[in-house]
Amino acid sequence: MLIDTHAHLDFDRFDEDRDQVIQNAYDVGIKKIINVGADMESSRNSVQLAKDYDFIYASVGMHPHDAADFNQECYDELKELAKNDKVIAIGEIGLDYHYDNSPRQRQQEVFKEQLKLAKELGLPVVIHSRDAKEDSLRILEEHAADLTGVMHCYGYDLPTAKEVFELDFYLSFGGLITFNSTTSMQKMVKKLPLERIILETDAPYLTPEPHRGQRNESKYVKEVAEKMAEIKNMSVSEVAEITTKNAEQLFDLS
Repeated sequence: MLIDTHAHLDFDRFDEDRDQVIQNAYDVGIKKIINVGADMESSRNSVQLAKDYDFIYASVGMHPHDAADFNQECYDELKELAKNDKVIAIGEIGLDYHYDNSPRQRQQEVFKEQLKLAKELGLPVVIHSRDAKEDSLRILEEHAADLTGVMHCYGYDLPTAKEVFELDFYLSFGGLITFNSTTSMQKMVKKLPLERIILETDAPYLTPEPHRGQRNESKYVKEVAEKMAEIKNMSVSEVAEITTKNAEQLFDLS
Protein backbone atom coordinates (compact mmCIF):
# COMPACT_ATOMS: atom_id res chain seq x y z
CA MET A 1 0.00 0.00 0.00
CA LEU A 2 1.33 3.41 -1.00
CA ILE A 3 0.41 7.07 -0.57
CA ASP A 4 0.81 9.64 -3.33
CA THR A 5 1.52 12.66 -1.17
CA HIS A 6 1.44 15.24 -3.97
CA ALA A 7 -0.83 15.28 -7.01
CA HIS A 8 -2.85 17.81 -8.98
CA LEU A 9 -5.69 15.62 -10.22
CA ASP A 10 -7.99 18.64 -10.40
CA PHE A 11 -5.96 20.11 -13.27
CA ASP A 12 -7.64 20.27 -16.67
CA ARG A 13 -5.38 17.58 -18.13
CA PHE A 14 -7.55 15.11 -16.20
CA ASP A 15 -10.92 16.56 -17.21
CA GLU A 16 -11.72 13.80 -19.71
CA ASP A 17 -10.90 10.78 -17.53
CA ARG A 18 -10.45 11.95 -13.93
CA ASP A 19 -12.64 9.25 -12.40
CA GLN A 20 -10.79 6.53 -14.29
CA VAL A 21 -7.38 7.92 -13.28
CA ILE A 22 -8.44 7.85 -9.63
CA GLN A 23 -9.82 4.33 -10.00
CA ASN A 24 -6.57 3.21 -11.68
CA ALA A 25 -4.60 4.42 -8.66
CA TYR A 26 -6.90 2.62 -6.25
CA ASP A 27 -6.69 -0.59 -8.28
CA VAL A 28 -2.88 -0.78 -8.03
CA GLY A 29 -2.89 -0.27 -4.26
CA ILE A 30 -2.59 3.47 -3.77
CA LYS A 31 -4.00 3.80 -0.26
CA LYS A 32 -4.41 7.56 -0.16
CA ILE A 33 -3.83 10.56 -2.43
CA ILE A 34 -3.18 14.12 -1.31
CA ASN A 35 -4.40 16.59 -3.92
CA VAL A 36 -2.44 19.79 -3.54
CA GLY A 37 -3.77 23.29 -4.10
CA ALA A 38 -1.61 25.73 -6.05
CA ASP A 39 -3.89 28.77 -6.23
CA MET A 40 -7.33 29.69 -5.00
CA GLU A 41 -9.23 27.81 -7.72
CA SER A 42 -7.19 24.63 -7.37
CA SER A 43 -7.45 24.84 -3.59
CA ARG A 44 -11.24 24.94 -3.87
CA ASN A 45 -11.18 22.10 -6.40
CA SER A 46 -8.87 20.03 -4.20
CA VAL A 47 -11.29 20.30 -1.29
CA GLN A 48 -14.18 19.28 -3.54
CA LEU A 49 -12.21 16.30 -4.86
CA ALA A 50 -11.47 15.23 -1.29
CA LYS A 51 -15.17 15.46 -0.48
CA ASP A 52 -16.00 13.29 -3.50
CA TYR A 53 -13.53 10.47 -2.76
CA ASP A 54 -12.96 8.83 0.61
CA PHE A 55 -9.26 8.12 0.00
CA ILE A 56 -8.36 11.58 -1.36
CA TYR A 57 -7.28 14.37 0.98
CA ALA A 58 -6.50 18.01 0.22
CA SER A 59 -4.06 20.74 0.97
CA VAL A 60 -4.79 24.39 0.28
CA GLY A 61 -2.41 27.22 -0.47
CA MET A 62 -0.99 29.74 -2.91
CA HIS A 63 2.01 28.70 -5.02
CA PRO A 64 4.83 31.28 -5.26
CA HIS A 65 4.07 31.71 -8.97
CA ASP A 66 0.83 33.43 -7.96
CA ALA A 67 2.08 35.29 -4.90
CA ALA A 68 1.47 38.65 -6.57
CA ASP A 69 -2.26 37.89 -6.51
CA PHE A 70 -2.39 37.01 -2.81
CA ASN A 71 -4.38 39.32 -0.54
CA GLN A 72 -6.37 39.30 2.70
CA GLU A 73 -9.38 37.85 0.92
CA CYS A 74 -7.24 34.89 -0.21
CA TYR A 75 -5.92 34.40 3.31
CA ASP A 76 -9.43 34.40 4.77
CA GLU A 77 -10.72 31.94 2.18
CA LEU A 78 -7.77 29.56 2.68
CA LYS A 79 -8.43 29.66 6.41
CA GLU A 80 -12.08 28.81 5.82
CA LEU A 81 -11.26 26.02 3.35
CA ALA A 82 -8.77 24.54 5.81
CA LYS A 83 -11.53 24.00 8.36
CA ASN A 84 -12.79 21.09 6.27
CA ASP A 85 -11.92 17.76 7.89
CA LYS A 86 -10.32 16.46 4.68
CA VAL A 87 -7.80 19.34 4.51
CA ILE A 88 -4.60 18.04 6.06
CA ALA A 89 -1.96 20.67 5.09
CA ILE A 90 -1.27 24.17 3.85
CA GLY A 91 0.44 24.13 0.48
CA GLU A 92 1.93 24.21 -1.85
CA ILE A 93 3.67 27.33 -0.66
CA GLY A 94 7.22 28.61 -0.82
CA LEU A 95 9.66 30.31 -3.18
CA ASP A 96 10.44 29.90 -6.87
CA TYR A 97 13.38 31.96 -8.12
CA HIS A 98 13.71 29.87 -11.28
CA TYR A 99 10.75 31.41 -13.08
CA ASP A 100 10.25 34.50 -10.89
CA ASN A 101 6.60 34.75 -11.94
CA SER A 102 6.01 36.94 -8.89
CA PRO A 103 8.47 39.44 -7.36
CA ARG A 104 10.80 37.72 -4.90
CA GLN A 105 9.98 40.07 -2.05
CA ARG A 106 6.28 39.38 -2.49
CA GLN A 107 6.94 35.64 -2.68
CA GLN A 108 8.69 35.84 0.69
CA GLU A 109 5.89 37.86 2.28
CA VAL A 110 3.19 35.46 1.08
CA PHE A 111 5.27 32.45 2.14
CA LYS A 112 5.54 33.87 5.67
CA GLU A 113 1.84 34.69 5.86
CA GLN A 114 0.89 31.14 4.91
CA LEU A 115 3.37 29.64 7.37
CA LYS A 116 1.68 31.69 10.08
CA LEU A 117 -1.69 30.38 8.91
CA ALA A 118 -0.45 26.79 9.12
CA LYS A 119 0.81 27.35 12.65
CA GLU A 120 -2.45 29.00 13.67
CA LEU A 121 -4.39 25.99 12.36
CA GLY A 122 -1.91 23.38 13.58
CA LEU A 123 -1.35 21.98 10.09
CA PRO A 124 1.86 20.84 8.35
CA VAL A 125 3.06 22.65 5.22
CA VAL A 126 3.92 21.48 1.72
CA ILE A 127 6.92 23.49 0.52
CA HIS A 128 7.84 24.34 -3.06
CA SER A 129 11.42 25.62 -3.26
CA ARG A 130 13.28 26.04 -6.55
CA ASP A 131 16.57 27.91 -6.91
CA ALA A 132 15.75 29.53 -3.56
CA LYS A 133 17.59 27.37 -1.06
CA GLU A 134 19.01 30.05 1.23
CA ASP A 135 15.87 32.16 1.56
CA SER A 136 13.64 29.09 1.94
CA LEU A 137 15.74 27.74 4.80
CA ARG A 138 16.05 31.14 6.46
CA ILE A 139 12.30 31.69 6.45
CA LEU A 140 11.58 28.17 7.67
CA GLU A 141 14.10 28.61 10.48
CA GLU A 142 12.41 31.87 11.49
CA HIS A 143 9.08 30.04 11.79
CA ALA A 144 10.42 26.68 12.98
CA ALA A 145 8.64 26.60 16.35
CA ASP A 146 5.54 24.38 16.26
CA LEU A 147 5.89 23.80 12.52
CA THR A 148 6.48 20.70 10.44
CA GLY A 149 6.00 19.72 6.83
CA VAL A 150 7.67 18.46 3.70
CA MET A 151 9.90 19.95 1.03
CA HIS A 152 8.27 18.46 -2.03
CA CYS A 153 10.07 17.31 -5.17
CA TYR A 154 13.38 17.82 -3.37
CA GLY A 155 16.17 18.99 -5.66
CA TYR A 156 18.92 20.39 -3.46
CA ASP A 157 22.05 18.71 -2.05
CA LEU A 158 22.87 16.44 0.90
CA PRO A 159 23.99 19.19 3.35
CA THR A 160 20.76 21.08 2.69
CA ALA A 161 18.76 17.89 3.26
CA LYS A 162 20.34 17.58 6.69
CA GLU A 163 19.34 21.17 7.48
CA VAL A 164 15.78 20.38 6.43
CA PHE A 165 15.74 17.34 8.73
CA GLU A 166 16.96 19.49 11.62
CA LEU A 167 13.81 21.60 11.16
CA ASP A 168 11.73 18.44 11.70
CA PHE A 169 10.72 18.38 8.04
CA TYR A 170 10.50 15.50 5.59
CA LEU A 171 11.68 15.30 1.99
CA SER A 172 9.51 14.06 -0.84
CA PHE A 173 10.73 12.41 -4.02
CA GLY A 174 8.94 11.56 -7.23
CA GLY A 175 9.65 10.68 -10.83
CA LEU A 176 12.93 12.59 -10.98
CA ILE A 177 14.76 9.81 -9.15
CA THR A 178 13.91 7.40 -11.97
CA PHE A 179 15.56 9.48 -14.70
CA ASN A 180 18.90 8.30 -16.08
CA SER A 181 20.11 11.91 -15.95
CA THR A 182 19.75 12.17 -12.16
CA THR A 183 22.47 9.80 -10.96
CA SER A 184 23.81 12.44 -8.55
CA MET A 185 20.36 12.72 -6.97
CA GLN A 186 20.16 8.94 -6.71
CA LYS A 187 23.52 8.86 -4.91
CA MET A 188 22.27 11.49 -2.46
CA VAL A 189 19.00 9.64 -1.86
CA LYS A 190 20.97 6.50 -1.02
CA LYS A 191 22.52 8.39 1.92
CA LEU A 192 19.25 9.77 3.29
CA PRO A 193 17.28 8.04 6.06
CA LEU A 194 14.13 6.51 4.61
CA GLU A 195 12.41 7.40 7.89
CA ARG A 196 12.39 11.05 6.71
CA ILE A 197 11.21 10.41 3.14
CA ILE A 198 7.77 10.32 1.56
CA LEU A 199 6.80 9.60 -2.05
CA GLU A 200 4.87 11.62 -4.61
CA THR A 201 4.03 11.89 -8.29
CA ASP A 202 3.37 15.63 -8.81
CA ALA A 203 0.90 14.40 -11.45
CA PRO A 204 0.42 15.44 -14.21
CA TYR A 205 4.10 16.45 -14.20
CA LEU A 206 7.43 14.58 -13.87
CA THR A 207 6.26 11.20 -15.10
CA PRO A 208 8.66 8.44 -13.97
CA GLU A 209 10.45 6.02 -16.24
CA PRO A 210 9.42 3.96 -18.16
CA HIS A 211 6.36 6.16 -18.80
CA ARG A 212 8.25 9.41 -19.35
CA GLY A 213 6.66 11.52 -22.05
CA GLN A 214 3.16 10.53 -20.99
CA ARG A 215 0.89 12.36 -18.56
CA ASN A 216 1.76 11.44 -14.99
CA GLU A 217 -0.85 9.76 -12.77
CA SER A 218 -1.06 8.80 -9.11
CA LYS A 219 -0.75 5.10 -9.98
CA TYR A 220 2.85 5.76 -11.05
CA VAL A 221 3.93 6.38 -7.46
CA LYS A 222 4.46 2.61 -7.58
CA GLU A 223 7.34 3.13 -10.03
CA VAL A 224 8.82 5.74 -7.69
CA ALA A 225 8.68 3.23 -4.82
CA GLU A 226 10.34 0.58 -6.97
CA LYS A 227 13.20 2.94 -7.86
CA MET A 228 13.57 3.98 -4.22
CA ALA A 229 13.82 0.31 -3.26
CA GLU A 230 16.49 -0.24 -5.91
CA ILE A 231 18.51 2.76 -4.71
CA LYS A 232 18.20 1.73 -1.07
CA ASN A 233 18.75 -1.99 -1.75
CA MET A 234 15.50 -2.76 0.04
CA SER A 235 12.30 -4.54 -0.89
CA VAL A 236 9.47 -2.53 -2.40
CA SER A 237 7.23 -3.66 0.45
CA GLU A 238 9.68 -2.22 3.01
CA VAL A 239 9.81 1.10 1.17
CA ALA A 240 6.02 1.16 0.91
CA GLU A 241 5.56 0.39 4.59
CA ILE A 242 8.04 2.98 5.85
CA THR A 243 7.10 5.84 3.51
CA THR A 244 3.40 5.23 4.09
CA LYS A 245 3.95 5.34 7.85
CA ASN A 246 5.92 8.58 7.42
CA ALA A 247 3.14 10.21 5.41
CA GLU A 248 0.47 9.08 7.85
CA GLN A 249 2.47 10.52 10.73
CA LEU A 250 3.25 13.82 9.01
CA PHE A 251 -0.28 14.46 7.77
CA ASP A 252 -2.09 12.77 10.68
CA LEU A 253 -3.70 10.23 8.36
CA SER A 254 -3.38 7.07 10.44
